[in-house]
Amino acid sequence: MGAHKQYKGYRPYQYLEENVDYRSFRLAKEIGRVPSGQIKLSPAEEQRVQELLAKHIAVSMHDHPVVAPEDLNEIFEQKRRGRDFTGFAGLAASGLDCIFDNLMNGLCTITSQAGWKWNDVLHDLGMRLCDLAHQDFIVVCDGVRDIIKAHETGRLALVPTLESATPIENELDRVDVLYGFGVRSMGIAYSEANALGSGLREVRDGGLTDLGRQVVRRMNKLGMLIDAAHCGDQTTLDIIEESEHPIAISHAGARSLWNTRRLKPDTVLETLAARGGVLGIDAAPHTTLTEQHPRHRIESCMEHFEYAVKLIGIDHVGFGPDTLFGDHVGLHHAY
Repeated sequence: MGAHKQYKGYRPYQYLEENVDYRSFRLAKEIGRVPSGQIKLSPAEEQRVQELLAKHIAVSMHDHPVVAPEDLNEIFEQKRRGRDFTGFAGLAASGLDCIFDNLMNGLCTITSQAGWKWNDVLHDLGMRLCDLAHQDFIVVCDGVRDIIKAHETGRLALVPTLESATPIENELDRVDVLYGFGVRSMGIAYSEANALGSGLREVRDGGLTDLGRQVVRRMNKLGMLIDAAHCGDQTTLDIIEESEHPIAISHAGARSLWNTRRLKPDTVLETLAARGGVLGIDAAPHTTLTEQHPRHRIESCMEHFEYAVKLIGIDHVGFGPDTLFGDHVGLHHAY
């Protein structure tokens, strides 16, 4: 968690005039929107937690750290206008040193209700980077050195990330373009199939395509982290085999604890770890459930964490909460 966070109160787009330069929305509270749940610790345990956070770098492998409208009926219009609102205050209170920011994701529906359009994705990325360029708390992360520096100076390193390579269509060089615009991690496919491979919703997983293999190799050469969180099982195994470098499954859990394709079977997790990869435990609503905890709560998330640690080892397990500031359950209902 590093030094005390050097946040000075910057608000999204404060260099512009609300409802003149852009339409504003009444946004959800970043802090205190719902009562906090607390895990009781002894004084010794609390001291150890604080020491660990001060000494070690805290990283979220997958999140969407933007603030949703308080009235979720407005989210469609807000997304269509192509302007997301970073939760600066909430991030400053989080204690994180680094966050992988997955931007609008499939909700980037500026010109198309289907999402994932190339121009829309670039618009979203550019809009967010413009806002970040006007403040000094969040550092856009170019490499590991920026994460270390953020930890040491009380700032937050933000890694621009895409959940799916769908926007590149059949244009291999677009991977280079995305890297040039600051994207340092990208998923191969989202839940539906694309030209690279199969997503987890597909009944038949065709595995990694020839273009998908080219993209994996190009990402390796560029130094862009590969993510297989939403890929089908065979596609994920193909990615792990094809990649020269370890990959991430940034936000998932163990299918052995809850039988859904959104989570990963032991064979995939073991193969991931054998090649040096890392699993991030998801915490988004309705994902990391278990038979012991069929209602989503911190205990169910931690059950997935503990299972994964026993299965593949602590060096291969982190957290990718996949959260936002606002009513996440309501967002699932809206979409």
